[in-house]
Amino acid sequence: MRVAIANWNRRIAGGSESYLKAAIGGLERAGVECALLSEIDAPVDREALETSMGAPRLCISEMGVTKALDALRAWSPDLVFVHILKDVELQAKLLELAPNVLFAHSHQGMCISGEKTFKFPEVHPCGRRFGWQCVFQFYPHRCGGLNPLTMWRDFRTQSTRHSMLSSYSAIVTASKYLAHELEKNGIVAERIHTLPMPMNEVSPRGDRASSNGRAISRSRSQAWRLLFVGRLARLKGGSVLLDAIPIAAENLGTRIEVAFVGDGPNRAAWEEQARVVESRDRRVSVRFEGWMRAADLDNLYEQTDLVVVPSLGPETFGLVGIEAGKSGVPAAAFDVGGISEWLIDGVNGFLAAGDPPRAEGLADAIVRCLRDPETYERLCRGASETSRRFNSAAHIESLLAIFRQVSGCPRPAAAHSIELLASAGHLPR
Repeated sequence: MRVAIANWNRRIAGGSESYLKAAIGGLERAGVECALLSEIDAPVDREALETSMGAPRLCISEMGVTKALDALRAWSPDLVFVHILKDVELQAKLLELAPNVLFAHSHQGMCISGEKTFKFPEVHPCGRRFGWQCVFQFYPHRCGGLNPLTMWRDFRTQSTRHSMLSSYSAIVTASKYLAHELEKNGIVAERIHTLPMPMNEVSPRGDRASSNGRAISRSRSQAWRLLFVGRLARLKGGSVLLDAIPIAAENLGTRIEVAFVGDGPNRAAWEEQARVVESRDRRVSVRFEGWMRAADLDNLYEQTDLVVVPSLGPETFGLVGIEAGKSGVPAAAFDVGGISEWLIDGVNGFLAAGDPPRAEGLADAIVRCLRDPETYERLCRGASETSRRFNSAAHIESLLAIFRQVSGCPRPAAAHSIELLASAGHLPR
């Protein structure tokens, strides 16, 4: 079987690329040829997605759309496995090339801003079905920017994406939460497949808590080491985490060290906030590591006591939680989106109320994870056990079953999507 994988970036820049790194390896081991079509291949210092069976790797920023699609068409894929794409025209053209399977990593086609979050008068998740009525919520709830032209452009683009959802032969999701959102937006349940995320094998040190009694023997003088991994952007909640840490340190009566891994538009603001927090509370220490390669991040998990996922908007899954769980690291997080499908309260961490998400609630979840040695030991074991439920073999087996079904069946008509694209001004009539 030949599968063309389409994603905006060939470099590992976020969750979709982390998923693809694991998925491509599993598909190739199953004998699937995987071609890569990307919109960009940058920045060059990031790890690149690779294939090992001689299939083409096509980059639109280097070749142009027409040449890249012609090359992909000549390769004759049995289907196209679509991930996050920035160019809605490209997304429409791929629907004409072969049967398409979409992996829904985000809320594309289900929200004007794509964030599914009201930001005013306070931040909380939005549960509305996408439609023209969303235009009247955009400004009162500060869903996106304040430029009306940008709002209207984004609404038209998301309307086009919304119409395309029904043109996919199948849609894969990582969470029941997102599957429900897709159904709410008109996709029939039979076309939606919720699959456990693929993970590498559990670290040989994954049972560290149960084998060495680390939490029980730790000195009161030791600092708890917390970790944030993700994009440094407002809805990822780093600012709320920085507000929560002094509260947690006070309640625990100990020092807390926090490492931020990742980059993004809010880095400078969070660094300034961290300096203020440190100046006010000597028990708190914060450092920013920037972007980190997967192998280095795995090593950092081994030195971490708790991963914190302070996302304010609904996460479609939250891969970092189970990645940290491979090393026996429990988690504290807001209960938003699909988080509660892998973070089981009292088993591998604790949840804080997410509607609305508040620093006090997050601090309480952190404290509940760390204040009792026996509870912490249990959470570490639970993190290792929970991560084992997510493995590449089961995911790839289910994915191949979907691919075989899709490649052998007539695909849904894409004409309506192409027609809407033309009417919205994205394509010539």
